[in-house]
Amino acid sequence: MVMFLHAKCLQRLAIHGPMRVLHKNYGTSTPQNFSNYESMKRDFKIEIPEHFNFAKDILDQWSNVEKAGERLSNPAFWWIDGNGGEVRWSFEELGSLSRKFANILTEACSLQRGDRVMVILPKIPEWWLANVACLRTGTVLIPGTTQLTQKDILYRLQSSKAKCIITDDALAPAVDSVASKCENLSSRLIVSQHSREGWGNLKEMMKYASDNHTCVDTKHNEMMAIYFTSGTTGPPKMIGHTHSSFGLGLSVNGRFWLDLTDSDVMWNTSDTGWAKSAWSSVFSPWIQGACVFAHYLPRFESTSILQTLSKFPITVFCSAPTAYRMLVQNDTTSYKFKSLKHCVSAGEPINPEVMEQWRRKTGLDIYEGYGQTETVLICGNFKGMEIKPGSMGKPSPAFDVKILDENGTILPPGQEGDIGVQVLPDRPFGLFTHYVDNPSKTASTLRGNFYITGDRGYMDKDGYFWFVARSDDVILSSGYRIGPFEVESALIEHPSVAESAVVSSPDPIRGEVVKAFIVLKPDYKSHDQEQLKKEIQEHVQRTTAPYKYPRKVGRIY
Repeated sequence: MVMFLHAKCLQRLAIHGPMRVLHKNYGTSTPQNFSNYESMKRDFKIEIPEHFNFAKDILDQWSNVEKAGERLSNPAFWWIDGNGGEVRWSFEELGSLSRKFANILTEACSLQRGDRVMVILPKIPEWWLANVACLRTGTVLIPGTTQLTQKDILYRLQSSKAKCIITDDALAPAVDSVASKCENLSSRLIVSQHSREGWGNLKEMMKYASDNHTCVDTKHNEMMAIYFTSGTTGPPKMIGHTHSSFGLGLSVNGRFWLDLTDSDVMWNTSDTGWAKSAWSSVFSPWIQGACVFAHYLPRFESTSILQTLSKFPITVFCSAPTAYRMLVQNDTTSYKFKSLKHCVSAGEPINPEVMEQWRRKTGLDIYEGYGQTETVLICGNFKGMEIKPGSMGKPSPAFDVKILDENGTILPPGQEGDIGVQVLPDRPFGLFTHYVDNPSKTASTLRGNFYITGDRGYMDKDGYFWFVARSDDVILSSGYRIGPFEVESALIEHPSVAESAVVSSPDPIRGEVVKAFIVLKPDYKSHDQEQLKKEIQEHVQRTTAPYKYPRKVGRIY
């Protein structure tokens, strides 16, 4: 199936199909956008043009379809704050507002094509506008989670050489405290009701900005975004994505795994700092013309999630396995999910027991998917397929996936090895370009003709892939990737700690949590160990992002 980019062929990206029909057996709901897995995998093809820009070639084309009356009256963007506040934009309104934002970046901030922009915002409408404005200007988006500390922000600003940062009242003081150490940082924008010295107030600037802006004609292989991700050793790495790797590559997610059309309302609960938000809160739904639904929800609250799914016409729901584990612990008899038709999960393996409980409570299967910040969907459970609970499913149309031994030899079904994606002789476009400023790390991911994901698994006789473990020491907790080195570095800064070691520990809710073993300095060995444990945990929460702190502390030596 060839996907083209001009307006007349947008319907090829979002075919109207039959209503989904849910049956009793796992994985038998009817797909909207394809007939079956075999034909989807066999026929998939995307032509990559020399120039491509998601804002111009997808979003603006949907605006044209909308103005021509050929799209259902579904918002492009629908945001709620949980307290009665609500924002709805059509594609035309999204276009106008993002062009205003783009003019602020190029005029007030004097940014040029290729300049890097760090965006650290919670789930507020301005985060989505920032994404699209960066696309329009050809500036490189660098998202960050709002849980970053002053130290984290300094490292990211210095290593990325970002020229602009966009954040809110909560993190502006942290930025101010490190700005003098960031020689490339030339402009700061704040989303606030109040003015702040040294910052441009985005809300005020948007009132007066023009929406007359010409989108940059970016090449498909130009850098579009940089994502920070944790590794086993050293500080977080920078992962580079182009305009095509996500802007076109994520059509695989939207069309096939999420199975979206322009009549759908898609809600993804991921943190705005992670690539999963690019996956399911920006590119995948909008390439299909679907509505992106967002809830401010600063912290995960099961009752708020269930109430929202019940109250609003959300048809497709995506969340981490941790969220589903928490949701199934609630009594759902008072909730009616009248619109919900499709549920997916990614970020960490999901327990078969949780899948069965969700199915009993909602009548819906959870379709697990597997991918990385470096990729689009690698494997997935797709509609029409039999779901094998606990399996990652089968390879997505984007990739040729194999299980490999240490020499790069393809292993037969049933044998455990490294999960690899073939990149030679033809490199798939849904893959990152490189680890920015880290050629040795980039080279280390290649083995023969394959990109090595860093995950271990096996393929069964039916072609389903099964996750076994990380081949490194990265800890996957509630969908967050946590490098032991980062936590150990924070621990060693506490005056009582002489040495430390950090490992993964099983957890019934979060999947894994950080567990620390600590050797104290002699002067502290007589201190109350329970009190000291609490102090050390609080220290790590302050020193690095709170989700990284050791929830468990083993023996203190």
